[in-house]
Amino acid sequence: QVQLVESGGGLVQAGGSLRLSCAATTSGRTFSTYTMGWFRRDPGKEREFVAAISWTTSNTYYADSVKGRFTISRDNAKNTLYLQMNRLKPGDTAVHYCAASTAGVIPLTPAHYGYWGQGTQVTVSS
Repeated sequence: QVQLVESGGGLVQAGGSLRLSCAATTSGRTFSTYTMGWFRRDPGKEREFVAAISWTTSNTYYADSVKGRFTISRDNAKNTLYLQMNRLKPGDTAVHYCAASTAGVIPLTPAHYGYWGQGTQVTVSS
């Protein structure tokens, strides 16, 4: 079991930066053994993959839309996942969710993540 709580969202102008955090509380399995991901959802749209990181931190994967602008990282000692978002665009506006997966490889679809946070709103003004 793992509980996830996101923070760090807010309102920012286009070109600005935000850093999202996701604090994990686990039982029965340590945070370091979960593959972690970030997804986002704009109202009326499907939940969209943003980025993911393996439990070893050696493998990361990004959606094409954020590659080169966003960086996913994790601190296993602090049970925390991060998403550094730079050069934000109005199209990045969405509720951003962190998620945990027990899959051995990095999954890119929501169905492979069994645990979700409540989400944090990111709004980018033009």
